[in-house]
Amino acid sequence: MTSREDRLRAILEPSTTAVLTMELQQGVVGEGALMQALVEELARVDTLETVRRLCAGARDAGARVVHCTVVARPDGAGSTENCKIFAMSAKQRREHGSTATDIGSPGAELIDGLEDPRDIVVSRMHGMTPFTSTSLDQILRNLGVRTVVATGVSVNLGVFGMALTALDLGYQVVIPTDAVAGVPREYADAVLEHSLSLISTLTTTAEVLALWG
Repeated sequence: MTSREDRLRAILEPSTTAVLTMELQQGVVGEGALMQALVEELARVDTLETVRRLCAGARDAGARVVHCTVVARPDGAGSTENCKIFAMSAKQRREHGSTATDIGSPGAELIDGLEDPRDIVVSRMHGMTPFTSTSLDQILRNLGVRTVVATGVSVNLGVFGMALTALDLGYQVVIPTDAVAGVPREYADAVLEHSLSLISTLTTTAEVLALWG
């Protein structure tokens, strides 16, 4: 048996690892966000700065950074209302003529200080998770990625879906618990402990960065 550190070091080999950020966009966790409670939670525990540090460390170590974003056409074409959260966006469009993440709007942009020219952005117009109906899986495989480090929002839905799909596709999944967030915090902690711990390796940003040098 190898130690936890040895196992993590092997899993997080930078040349075969990608840090994925989930919906860290102005319209999701910044100005104009629909879920203010989530914005407040990220500010409370400084999640965004933690993810910035993790992404910077990944680039320095030679790992890839891929930003998974959600966007919508200004006319709403291709969108649907098959769940409560999508209905919230549709209501916003009906009442204000646009949604928080319309293509070309400030809300669709990544939060300040997150993106680097070396990064890849993979957007989706449909669904709740980044692998569905996008080329994310093919891009990662073409890069030789075998491990994904999941970050962003939210533990309740998007991060959970990202981790579960990555697992199903054969990737190793690592989650720095201080680089993800959900609301209420107690629920997010329970999901990490009782569900995500069974399908991924839970760690911290400090532990990952220490392994990367």
